[in-house]
Amino acid sequence: MTHAPNLYAAEPIPESARAEIDRLLTTGDLFRYTAPEDAPVALLEKEFAAFMGTKFALAVSSCSAALFLALKSLNLPRNAKVLIPAFTFAAVPSAVVHADCVPVLVEVGENYRIDITDFENKLTSDISAVLISHMRGHTSDMDAIIALCRDRNIPVVEDAAHSLGTLWHDQKIGTLGKVGCFSFQSYKMINAGEGGILVTDDADLVAQAVIMSGAYEHNWKKHPVLHEAFGKWQNKLPLYNLRMQNLSAAVIRPQIPEVARRVSDGRANHDWVAGELNSSPFLHVPAALAPETRAPDSIQFNLNDFSETETMAFVAETQNRGVSVQVFGTTKNNARAFWNWEFIGPQPDLPQTRAMLMNACDVRLPPRLQHDDLRYIATAIKDAAQAVKGTAQAA
Repeated sequence: MTHAPNLYAAEPIPESARAEIDRLLTTGDLFRYTAPEDAPVALLEKEFAAFMGTKFALAVSSCSAALFLALKSLNLPRNAKVLIPAFTFAAVPSAVVHADCVPVLVEVGENYRIDITDFENKLTSDISAVLISHMRGHTSDMDAIIALCRDRNIPVVEDAAHSLGTLWHDQKIGTLGKVGCFSFQSYKMINAGEGGILVTDDADLVAQAVIMSGAYEHNWKKHPVLHEAFGKWQNKLPLYNLRMQNLSAAVIRPQIPEVARRVSDGRANHDWVAGELNSSPFLHVPAALAPETRAPDSIQFNLNDFSETETMAFVAETQNRGVSVQVFGTTKNNARAFWNWEFIGPQPDLPQTRAMLMNACDVRLPPRLQHDDLRYIATAIKDAAQAVKGTAQAA
């Protein structure tokens, strides 16, 4: 292969979606509550809940919306403290702020997972909830996290935007806590451009989320949830209008049966490239935790003993070879670097997370890539590291 693969092109939407999309465009029936039942969004919720093995699902406009509604549905007091990992996307602390809560950041180690000692130290009596972000699909020690939170009666929300198909002890990520939230943004395992969904077994929580998502008046009657739970909240909750529309659901539904294949292909691709990168003395891909079966659509690796100058040279070298690598901590205004979250106010420094972010590299690795693509990517990254370190050693 002589040309770099396109790492941002998505798989085509399954052909089976076309007839439903054409029907919706012909009828103009795009609002989820127009039909009395079986609207595409309602069918998506039913199918996704069955896929996840949960009682309820609520499709909304984004994973950020799902996180926000999950927090609001916990009935947390204003300015409640919510523990989140310091390595995540800015949308996560934003959802906390939007829910009138205060994010408290927890250290993350060089393997991209929560430092359990710091987590336990910060899980104090004034913490009202925990929002675990499985950032880039890396699962932290959920056994320890769930046990610590259960002992303190603290609810856990899972941001599983990057983890559709990931397992922990063979249980699906997103079903370990009280509520799990997923993304259908274009770079995720299911691509609808935008969109999100939350899953839970808690009827009272989902009833609140349904109403706040925009089920005004009695549109909640079109949701197959215990209706006495809705009656309890009628006219008592604000409407945020975060609904999903039918075209998005029509795009998403035929992709659910594709998830197993995409997960399998993505894992195989990731593990092959990881093996190649780990053969370089300059690069390191952290291993999965023992209970974790990953579902990656990207790869993260650490630079071994690179100076800041060498790191920037490495990024330039990979770019010259046609592979886009971002280093979370050195990319200007990166939304995954906690010091750029100025909207949450001053925070204590987090040296462990900061050090990780200054060396952690991120490359998209969509499941559709073929072996020649993977070889090109791995070779470009290894050669770039060798070029930088070889020059440094020669000097």
